[in-house]
Amino acid sequence: MSLYAIADLHLSLGTNKPMDVFNGWDNYVQRLEENWKAVVGSNDTVVIAGDISWGINLEQSKKDFDFIDKLPGKKILLKGNHDYYFATKNKIDMFFKENDFKTLKFLFNNCYEYGDYSICGTRGWVNEPGKTADKKILEREAGRLKLSLDFAKKTPIVFLHYPPIFGDSRTQEILNVLHKYEIKQVYYGHLHGRSCKYAVQGEVDGIFYKLISSDYLNFKLFKVL
Repeated sequence: MSLYAIADLHLSLGTNKPMDVFNGWDNYVQRLEENWKAVVGSNDTVVIAGDISWGINLEQSKKDFDFIDKLPGKKILLKGNHDYYFATKNKIDMFFKENDFKTLKFLFNNCYEYGDYSICGTRGWVNEPGKTADKKILEREAGRLKLSLDFAKKTPIVFLHYPPIFGDSRTQEILNVLHKYEIKQVYYGHLHGRSCKYAVQGEVDGIFYKLISSDYLNFKLFKVL
């Protein structure tokens, strides 16, 4: 039983938003599927940290979720900035049930137990240097992360979509929660292309950070545990 992670699948099987037009994304769905099946077994779990589907509603995203559901293992999904299909967790849960997507669960104001660990997280938000941060969104996302961690009964591992540290920028509202709960591992996505060189990875102030966006990982899953 292993835990894997990846972010930013940007699937568009039910809509016309191909990522192949971008450098390095050629034939990415096939590459992702082959790499996934090469390592993930039926008893493994994969966390997908946001930007999963380009569908603007659940119906447009249905083929993308069906594709993920049929891949090996259990999947825990969380929201990214491009997941426009998301309205409420209740609607997502009902949609998964109605379509018999048995391997999919959504991480939103909750957590999931995995062995000796609790899988926690939220989308997060970005605080870019020189730009006025959206205080309301930052506080809301910090609150959601805190709520997720409050549900944890075991050692928490945190998954975010946005990086809490990016170059010289620090999203302090999120970092305050991470340090308050003494988090040791944080995995995040969102960054692509040239921005990846500014990704903060490795240990910073006692927390291990890892970028898991799919193109950065060359569409291979990262083994967390």
